[in-house]
Amino acid sequence: MSQTEQILSQLPGDVLGRLRSADKTWQALREDTAPIPLVVKESKEPLGTVDWDVVICGGTLGILIGAALQKRGWRVALIERGILRGREQEWNISRKELEVFLELGLLEAEELEQAIATEYNPARISFHQGPDFWVRDVLNIGVDPIFLLDTLKLKFLEAGGQLFEKAAFNGAAVHPDGVFVEAAGGLKTRLLIDAMGHFSPIIQQVRQGEKPDGVCLVVGSCAQGFPQNETGDLIVSFTPIQNQCQYFWEAFPARDGRTTYLFTYLDAHPERPSLEFLFEEYLRLLPEYQGVDVSQLDFKRVLFGFFPAYRDSPIRMPWSRILPVGDSSGSQSPVSFGGFGSMVRHLRRFTQGIHEALENDALTRNALAQLQPYQPNIAVTWLFQRAMSVGIDQQLSPNQINQLLTGVFQAMEQLGDDVLRPFLQDVVQFSGLSKTLWLTSLTKPGLVLPVIPQVGLPTLLNWSVHYFNLGLYSGLYPLGQFMSDVIKTLPPISQYYYRRWLEAWRYGSGGDY
Repeated sequence: MSQTEQILSQLPGDVLGRLRSADKTWQALREDTAPIPLVVKESKEPLGTVDWDVVICGGTLGILIGAALQKRGWRVALIERGILRGREQEWNISRKELEVFLELGLLEAEELEQAIATEYNPARISFHQGPDFWVRDVLNIGVDPIFLLDTLKLKFLEAGGQLFEKAAFNGAAVHPDGVFVEAAGGLKTRLLIDAMGHFSPIIQQVRQGEKPDGVCLVVGSCAQGFPQNETGDLIVSFTPIQNQCQYFWEAFPARDGRTTYLFTYLDAHPERPSLEFLFEEYLRLLPEYQGVDVSQLDFKRVLFGFFPAYRDSPIRMPWSRILPVGDSSGSQSPVSFGGFGSMVRHLRRFTQGIHEALENDALTRNALAQLQPYQPNIAVTWLFQRAMSVGIDQQLSPNQINQLLTGVFQAMEQLGDDVLRPFLQDVVQFSGLSKTLWLTSLTKPGLVLPVIPQVGLPTLLNWSVHYFNLGLYSGLYPLGQFMSDVIKTLPPISQYYYRRWLEAWRYGSGGDY
């Protein structure tokens, strides 16, 4: 019996079964054998009177947008295939990012404080055979998902929203004047929001079995028995490349002990390792990482998953009246885990944008596409994803990735918090990126040159276009703000489009930081 089997079989619930089920999905993705669902169809017949302005499928993160839109006075229904309840494992985020809950009136200040389960400082960044770097106030807040979701659910219902639990999404028919949603006995709505995540059947239908360009595999646990440690790790590696992967680690103090993750960036090649293999690697290396034998740990829960990312993102929907948000849209960075942090970062933008779309009946395919715009500051991170991963047949120097990352972080530390902190929160800015690349190339050319054959010339040329656009968006955003007063004289629908362009320039250049 492997260590993984031994530990997972002792935990309540069929955890080993769930890991193997996730592995089957990961295997089907690698081997191109995943079935393609057909859940959305179009009808030319009018739908007639609708009961809802918005139906949101996927309650866990959908409740964030649902509560915000219901507060604006829209008729919102939320569909959740299970019971809407947060997971026990905290969501890590920075305090500043949580202010959006106060700004949108979703939480009172004391409720927000209650939602914070843990807080720590500082956090470490370190790569094999390199120095340690320390930062404060980045991903150092652990939010209690159970308290947060329970509070938002209560406010959503009190404001008149309707929640359908244990209601599976079975399909949707898009009519010229609305959408008929096959769930909870049938719901008629003006707009359907897909918050069902990476494996949404709607998105699977649109992607048509397309393989992801990048994948982040993650395994980890929350356990007690570690030596006392009030600091965290944002990204740490202490081994060279092995199994054609560079292993990275993350650790946070948690309410129930200490949370530790092992993650790696790769592609979806059929020969890539399973999650179960990676979990075995996690248990093998955990004693070296945290200085404690696995037998001394009391495992409270384990975590595992994989996050696919597509270059062709955010996804373009072929229908009107359907809007993907969060991980469904693919708008998160390929080097992040997406989820809660990504949704919170765009919550203000989504709330205002969807509100205006409903107000102006701007629900065509093109009008809704403006709410999921191209963001060059996300697109440039594809180069980082490639530079932190190893091709299945690629021969790299064992410490190449570690040495490159050490050099890059040394440059960012030298340039100061204004460069380092946004980068660590997945907000890449033109000035910070340019300074970092310039300083790294100048001081450590020997680290930069091997990256060219590693990532390949097409990737580098493609990246150059996004880098240029990042600079362009950085210039367009302040210019666009200049014009704001003039825009108020335009017809409402023109104002809607203009505001979406302004948001695209702002968020696409990291101007929201």
